[in-house]
Amino acid sequence: MEQQRGFIHDMLDVKVLILYVMSRVMYPVDLQKIYELSFQDDCLSYFDLAQAVPQMVETGHLEEVDGNRFVITEKGREACAVTEDAIAYPVMQRAQAATDKYNRAVRRSSFVKTKIVKREGGDFSVQLSLNDEVSDLLKMELMAPTQRHAYRLANAFEEKAELIYRTVMDQLLAKEKEDT
Repeated sequence: MEQQRGFIHDMLDVKVLILYVMSRVMYPVDLQKIYELSFQDDCLSYFDLAQAVPQMVETGHLEEVDGNRFVITEKGREACAVTEDAIAYPVMQRAQAATDKYNRAVRRSSFVKTKIVKREGGDFSVQLSLNDEVSDLLKMELMAPTQRHAYRLANAFEEKAELIYRTVMDQLLAKEKEDT
């Protein structure tokens, strides 16, 4: 007799895991992102997910919003509360960590903005901003000679916005620190 491996053994297990993930995601997600966040067990396949999600929309556990993006419904939250303890603890931990990381990344991206604008002279303007939930903390506009340089500046700012902000503040306030 062969022993089953992993948490996912049937479609019900797939749906329970999807409910668990969707109850923790703070933003609408597409099918690919649901798969990435749910893939915490080698027995889960994309095809299982592609079959389960439309069924869950049909039963009212998930809702499709913004075309091909999904959110959990109140019915789905209630079902998750009843069924989530059936998920294997290691799978649950990995799914929680994946959704936490995703939520932090999406939230952070709402505070860090970049825009590239081609200027009349053929060079590019790279507009960079970092804000908190109230207002802009830092706004900069840099000139880049080529589009490639513009994208490099924008990508670097997206990765290091907080460090750049702290460095600018430290440099601007350095004299004040020396005087005290």
